Parts: sequence; structure tokens; C-alpha cells
Amino acid sequence: MVIGKNRQVPVNDTVIKVAAGAAEYVKVARVTNVNDAVRELKRRGVWVYALDMGETDIYKTDLSGAVALVVGAEGNGISRLTRELCDGVVSLPMRGKINSLNAGVAAALGIYAKLQCERGSRTE
Repeated sequence: MVIGKNRQVPVNDTVIKVAAGAAEYVKVARVTNVNDAVRELKRRGVWVYALDMGETDIYKTDLSGAVALVVGAEGNGISRLTRELCDGVVSLPMRGKINSLNAGVAAALGIYAKLQCERGSRTE
């Protein structure tokens, strides 16, 4: 997990408590510039996707191999430049009157979609 140093919450006691133990198993890197981190991931052969509204359904995207998902801030979303740096934009299919999720829920569902792709057990 890559977290920007500016305007993003640090991994503090509250975050660890809410994570219900998962924080012990996830490596976290704090970076000064998220865009530089995206560039570095791409340089290392990682496909980077913005997880945002209104683009390609995440379940119709090949997420196998080295993939990173960028999740934007609640309310602001992903910045224009960060979105442009990504290899593509994927979205979670929404039904009914709900058109967005909070960042934590969206990230969890995106990670789940990635894991399903790795296992070859995706359902559409």
C-alpha cells in the first residue's frame, strides 16, 4: 500500500484498530509524491489503474500479473494528472441509486476483484 505523505491519513492507532489485524500483514510505504510512485511502479513493469467512476468495468479488465490500483480521496477523487499517468481507468459496477462508495470500501472491492482474477474464479 502506497500512501502519500500530504493530505492522507497516516497509519496510526485508529487505522490499525479499524483494520482488525490486517494492518499487520500489509506493507505500507509513505511517499512524498504519489505521481512519482506511479511512474516508478510503471517503470518496474506494474500496470497501474485508476479506480474511478464511469470507465471500464473492473470485472472485464485483465488484472492478472503485477497490478496497482489507485484510489482517490473521498469527495475529490483522483487528481487529473494521476489519472492521466495510469494505464487505464476501471470502475466498480454500481446498481440502483448508489453511484459511489467510500475510498476504503472501493479499495477493498478492487483488491477483491484482483484476487478473483488471480484465482481465475471471476464471475460477471
